[in-house]
Amino acid sequence: IPVAEESGFIVAIGDWVLRQAVAQAAQWHASGMPMRMSVNVSALQFRQPGFVDGVASTLRAAGLPGRLLELELTESILIQDVEGTLSRLHALAEIGVLLAIDDFGTGYSSMLQLKQLPLTALKIDRSFVMGLPATSIDRAVVRTAVQLAEALGASVTAEGVETHEQVAALVDLGCTRAQGFLLARPEPAADFGRRVVDLIA
Repeated sequence: IPVAEESGFIVAIGDWVLRQAVAQAAQWHASGMPMRMSVNVSALQFRQPGFVDGVASTLRAAGLPGRLLELELTESILIQDVEGTLSRLHALAEIGVLLAIDDFGTGYSSMLQLKQLPLTALKIDRSFVMGLPATSIDRAVVRTAVQLAEALGASVTAEGVETHEQVAALVDLGCTRAQGFLLARPEPAADFGRRVVDLIA
């Protein structure tokens, strides 16, 4: 990924990933399993002049409602070109796309910036989850992130959850969403789809 970012090839990769993810989400939606699809977006990809229009056209082509797509952005995106960033984020929100700050707690975003963003989710970086439940500073960071998300009207998800002890600590701290190897490992879309069918059957 660092090589792709340095060369600029990350833009083409990111566009391909977005199209594939949206197409898969549209397939599940059409088969009666509407599920939110989250897609990571690089800072370089996000800053492309036609990014918002590209997302809108991808959604239209696949027939996927914007509410079933969540774009995950790192805090570093907020630092450069603040006005342009706000404009793009609000344009994405207008077409119904959900917006999450990924790896929250590792960047330099200010409270003022966060207040101005149409965010729907904060994702707590795994570095603050790894030390749970023992490390007091990690507990404090998670508790603060949960309270901040509530104040912003956003959900909060803990990343990198790998133990039942971490889950218990997160629930105790008010975090009710998580992702990580404890819950599921990466798998082919077809296998995941079958597992969801089994769960809702």
